[in-house]
Amino acid sequence: MTWFAVSLLIGSGILVGFINTLAGGGVAISIAVLMMLGLPANIANGTNRIAVIFQNLTSVQAFGKQKLIPWKKSLYLSIPTTIGSVVGAWIAVDINEAFFKKAMAVIMLIMLFFVIVKPSLWLKERPHLTERPVSFLEFLIFFLIGIYGGFIQIGVGYYLLAGIVLGSGYDLVRANAIKVLIVLIYTFAALFVFIYNKQVYWQYGFIHAIGNIIGAFIASRMAIKRGVGFVRWVIILVILIFSADLLGLISLKHLIHSI
Repeated sequence: MTWFAVSLLIGSGILVGFINTLAGGGVAISIAVLMMLGLPANIANGTNRIAVIFQNLTSVQAFGKQKLIPWKKSLYLSIPTTIGSVVGAWIAVDINEAFFKKAMAVIMLIMLFFVIVKPSLWLKERPHLTERPVSFLEFLIFFLIGIYGGFIQIGVGYYLLAGIVLGSGYDLVRANAIKVLIVLIYTFAALFVFIYNKQVYWQYGFIHAIGNIIGAFIASRMAIKRGVGFVRWVIILVILIFSADLLGLISLKHLIHSI
């Protein structure tokens, strides 16, 4: 492995960990980088889960110390999400790679809406729901979110925030803490599916995770108002460039090899 690859994996990992902890959608960068380094789309999708686990371990520890995680409700919500993630991961490992690339491009373009329109503009706290037991509708919603997260992971944080705030009534700060715990739990389950199907490149995954840990550590301990706006534009740029690559309009792999 070259120093360029190591630097790219760690550097992008820091950015991804920071973005995912503050907002969401940073996985688009992870998969873009892993594919630029030569991994097929399905293996990049599986390999990325290693970094996601380490990133969310760091965030959960930080939020837990601040006592922002309602553990009982969070664990209940993680059950349907985890079940769904296993279903989604099996769909991802068996899908045709050419179709998977096109599906990723479409999903990422849809994600532009969630990135451009800030969740804080439309997610409102509903305190009367926080003490209510998990309903069947919530179970179904989080099961479907889990399928999506197990399948592709990109932008799943926005769907989880919507479900946690609108369905369970938590404010955005506490919802973000619940989100990282749910993602941590279901990603373990999804990763085992990718491991079983030999779709994990461990070397890249662990090196990328180093950067994710650093980024998550910084973001979970800092309140950066200007940084969020910058992060949104980074995600928008990455989504547009990577979608163009997936649709065959440009070739990032050729660009990387020419450097």
